[in-house]
Amino acid sequence: MLVASYKTVQYLKKGACIYILCTARFAMQEQLTPAVNLLQSWGFTVKLGSTINKVNHQLGGTPQERITDFVEAYRDPEIDAIWVARGGYGTVQIIDEVLVQLHDVLHDHNFKHPLFVGYSDVTVLHTALQKHGLPTVHTFMPLEADAKPNAVLSSLHNALSGNKLEVVFENTQHLTTLELLAPVIGGNLSILYSLIGSQTLPDFKGHILFIEDIDEYLYHIERMLYALKRAGKLAGLKALLVGGMTAMRDHEIPFGKTAQEIITDLTASYDYPVIFNFPAGHIDNNHSIILGKEMHINIGATTITCTQ
Repeated sequence: MLVASYKTVQYLKKGACIYILCTARFAMQEQLTPAVNLLQSWGFTVKLGSTINKVNHQLGGTPQERITDFVEAYRDPEIDAIWVARGGYGTVQIIDEVLVQLHDVLHDHNFKHPLFVGYSDVTVLHTALQKHGLPTVHTFMPLEADAKPNAVLSSLHNALSGNKLEVVFENTQHLTTLELLAPVIGGNLSILYSLIGSQTLPDFKGHILFIEDIDEYLYHIERMLYALKRAGKLAGLKALLVGGMTAMRDHEIPFGKTAQEIITDLTASYDYPVIFNFPAGHIDNNHSIILGKEMHINIGATTITCTQ
């Protein structure tokens, strides 16, 4: 089974420049002060994009303004990482033109690619970059920096700096003991679902697929998983890693299943482990993952350890 060949992660050293911009909803400069202070305390330098302080209804500038800011930042040799200020909605509006304008560098083996950082709506960019073999960091957004516990902040620092990433949580499902090693890929379930049939959705086969979501009706969780399953995207995985399924919604007449029960039922025919309660996603305890990099999962009798 073929797995994409991912490039080596370009970790950051002290003095590296992290560029914060908007690809979706708007963000104001004063809201970013905690994130800027955090990055500077780690020895990084910070630049704010031209889309910061821009407001176009809900969005951080017009599509063209967001395209220009991202493309110019990506091409800038002085920028070592791009961290998206916030999610919401809007990255899909710019992805195709971004890929057109970056076509040459995405196919240039000698180009120094900046490390891409964020989660949620920017799963659109995570998947597109991984399609080109580029690892990316799935983590909280700058606007959330002042609300995250120290362990989560440390996990971002470790992900950026190339230190060991490890999370340990209880094997409450009583999964059979197992060790596996495979690249982890994925992100927000709603975004992955929206990319079915597009050129930017990578092949999941041979991977650990990570999913998470927030504020979705339970029937829609089932609809999205059926779509992924019918498209062949749930077959051939090494494992399914489920993060926060946060603030799920229901109707007055209940759907009758929890998100965990829906996922369990729709993956019952596969022989890979389905691991719930991984601490990442739209939760306070949103630990960093390097997508497009191998993850070692050790399912023990009482605990599950995930290491990168």
